[in-house]
Amino acid sequence: MERPIGVTILAIGAALLAVVNGLITLRFLGFLPFLGPLDVRIFNLWYALLYGLLTYVWAWLTGMLWNVNPQAWLFLAVIVVFNLCIDFVVLVTGGTWYDINVSVILNGLLLVYLMLPGVRSAFGTD
Repeated sequence: MERPIGVTILAIGAALLAVVNGLITLRFLGFLPFLGPLDVRIFNLWYALLYGLLTYVWAWLTGMLWNVNPQAWLFLAVIVVFNLCIDFVVLVTGGTWYDINVSVILNGLLLVYLMLPGVRSAFGTD
């Protein structure tokens, strides 16, 4: 099956989010303190596990999108909304906007692009 340009853009966005979530995971494990304000309490195992799982899910979803799997559209919509909810929880529980800004922006853009009629028709979800 030929891959439309919209699906390729979604796959690239999912790959970017896998990288971003991987960096956030390393940051919450305390390995990359230079990516934000240096704080003694930067280590947070719960957030590291959560974002590590999200890294794996985004990498898996990138493969699904690259192969134009029909179920990838719905799964991407669910994961984008879930990731936005997790970012909101991080913000409410003491995180800063600096911790999640790239993730929120990329997820928001993917969600808007995902709902366009041309992208929906590429997955057969008209």
